[in-house]
Formats: sequence, C-alpha cells, structure tokens
Amino acid sequence: MYLTRTIRIAVRALSRNKLRGGLTVLGVVIGIAAVTTMVSIGQSAGALVQSQLEGLGTNVLVVFPGSARSGGARQALVTTLTAEDAEAMMEECPAILAASPLVVTAGQVIYGNNNWSPRDMFGVGSEYLTVRNWPIRHGGFFTERDIASAAKVCVIGQTIVAKLFQTSNPIGETIRIKNTPFRVIGVLEKKGANLVGDDQDNIVLLPYTTVQKRLQGSTFRNVNAIIASARSMKQMDEAAEQVRQLLAERHRIGPDEPLDFEVSTTAEISAILGIVTGTITLLLAAIAGISLIVGGVGIMNIMLVSVTERTREIGIRMAAGARARDILRQFLMESVLLSTAGGVIGVAFGIGASVGITMLINSITSGAQWPIAVSLPAALIALVFAAAVGVFFGYYPARRASRLDPIEALRYE
Repeated sequence: MYLTRTIRIAVRALSRNKLRGGLTVLGVVIGIAAVTTMVSIGQSAGALVQSQLEGLGTNVLVVFPGSARSGGARQALVTTLTAEDAEAMMEECPAILAASPLVVTAGQVIYGNNNWSPRDMFGVGSEYLTVRNWPIRHGGFFTERDIASAAKVCVIGQTIVAKLFQTSNPIGETIRIKNTPFRVIGVLEKKGANLVGDDQDNIVLLPYTTVQKRLQGSTFRNVNAIIASARSMKQMDEAAEQVRQLLAERHRIGPDEPLDFEVSTTAEISAILGIVTGTITLLLAAIAGISLIVGGVGIMNIMLVSVTERTREIGIRMAAGARARDILRQFLMESVLLSTAGGVIGVAFGIGASVGITMLINSITSGAQWPIAVSLPAALIALVFAAAVGVFFGYYPARRASRLDPIEALRYE
C-alpha cells in the first residue's frame, strides 16, 4: 500500500514537466535500444553461422592431403589420400558413421541446345549424401556397382535443372560433360546459397571412379579429400583421433614424423566462429552500453535540478511529518520510473531495429538469409540494468534531498 502511494506521488511529480522527463528518458531509450539491437544481431549472425555449418553435413570431418617427405626434404602439397583410406575409415573406425572420397573436376554441362558451367562438380562415393545429410528429391543415387564399373551416371542440383531442363523432368535424360554422355539418375533437394552467397544447388555429382577414368583419364586411386561423418557430436574428437591413428598406420608414418594429411572438423570450426561472434557481440554491446551510462548521468543531472526546484516542497513535507527515508524513497522512485520507462521503450525500439536491420541485410545480400533473432534474455537483462541505472544514478540526488534541513528548505525561495 505504501509502495503504491509512493509510485503515485512519483508519477504525479514527473508529469508536471513531461517534456523534460521525455528528454531525460531519451538517453536511456537509446542505450537500451542499442544494447538490445547489437545482442540480437550478434545472435542472428551466430545462428546463421551454425545453420551454414549444419548445412555442410552431420558431424562432418574433412581429411585433406598434406605434404610428404622425400629424401629428408619436405615437398609441396601432394595427393596422399586414396579411396581405400575412406573405405578403411568406415571399417576400422568405430566412431565413423560414413565416409566418401572426393575428387574435384570441372567442365561444361550440355543438354540439347543449352549449356551451363556448374560451380561444383565432384566425384564422390556412395556414402556422400549420408555424410552431407543431403536428401534426394527425385530419383536415386549411384550404387557401389556404379562406382566399381565407373558408370556414366550423375546426380544434379536444382540450379542445373533450372538452367538446362526448365520444366521438364531430368530423370533418365542424357547430358554431356567433356563430350562424354551421362545419364541423370537423381535430383538433389534444394539447399540455397551458403554464407558467402555461393549457390550450393549449382552442383553435379558423379562416381569418383568415373571422374578419374573417363574425365581425367587417370589410373591412380588418389583423391583430393575425404569427407566423413561421426556417429554423434560427442564422438567428433574421438572420430578425428581414430582417423589420425588409422591413416598414420596406413601411410606408414612413424611416431615422430609429421603427418601427410590434416583432419578438420565442423565442431572445431563452429567453436572458433562461436568465440568470434560471441566476442564481437559482447564488444558491440559494451560500446552500446556507454550510451546507457550517459543516459544515467542525464537522469542524475535532472534529478539534482528537480531537488533544487522542489526544495520548498521538501521542507513542507518534512514539516508535515515526512521522514528523511520517505523523501529518499520518493526521489529514488522517480529516478527508477524514468529509467524503467526508458528501458521498456528502448527494448521495444531495439527489437524493432534488430528485425528491420536483419530484413535490410537479407534484401541487399545474395548469400544465405539471416534468421531473425530476438534475444529475450538480453531484453530482460537490459530492463533490469535500466532499473539499476535509475537506482545508481538517482541515489545521490535522493539522498541529498532527504538530508535537507526542514527549516532551511522552508526558507528557500
């Protein structure tokens, strides 16, 4: 009951000068809105990075060839990986769910009078879609028999369908790559653009043996990379260590010799990017928080002016029986109400600004669409912090008002 009366008195006092109160609140509004916006944009960026990493596949490990040593001298990058390494990973590494060799090639795709140059053209194994967690929309994927026979079959992305076939069904049609005919047996589900704007659907997949023998004319079993999938996120580190031990043994690398391959995981990349985006978000929030402190200083100044203007009122209240703590509570409540009102308005503006900025980014960029992320915990913390600013910066003026001498206050003109 006492608190309600105090709030009512504080609201009545603040309403006497609405313009001054509004200008005082403005600093807090800008500070809270800036903090809420920066945190929400940072979380949106983090969610975008995470979704892009998930788009690479499920718990993915990528094994790249390293450099080899010959005659004591370290050579440049060489293809030290083979398709047999990928098969051995699936058979001998318990933490590995699936693995696929990867052979990179390029060329124009021709169908009738239409031609197109895919962004990606890969020779892969039968487990590639399992690793990438990429479903087939129409048709099917090539089998181990297709790989063993270096069959002239392919699976294409949605962009290839749009560029070459328009509205016709591509399944069973024949396209030409480097004057070699390939039968389309499957169409991939749409993935869209990645983080940097590259079209992931602009892709052609072929058996890796077909690429080696029919497009590259090679008799070697070396591959450009191996991609694999761990059985779970918790087993990522275990899977990476099992792969290192297996390939070191297969490549006859001694304990003290450098590895001729490198193993990277999406978990490592995700952790690094998470630290980066988190640090940037905290930095931006800290910079935005400076304006909130400035708003608090503004509240203190206005409250000091208010104490001076209302000195006679304070004297009358004390003469009527008001205690020092009653005066302290009244002025402290006015300060808290100003900062809290600014916090509520600032959170509303911050949410609106974060949504607007995200939509603006999506409208001017050709890359992956940023998710709209509204940080409700950040908004709640901002409100609490706004109230704390009111208490911190309002305490000195309130204490000064409560310690006025009643007689001197009544004489004040």
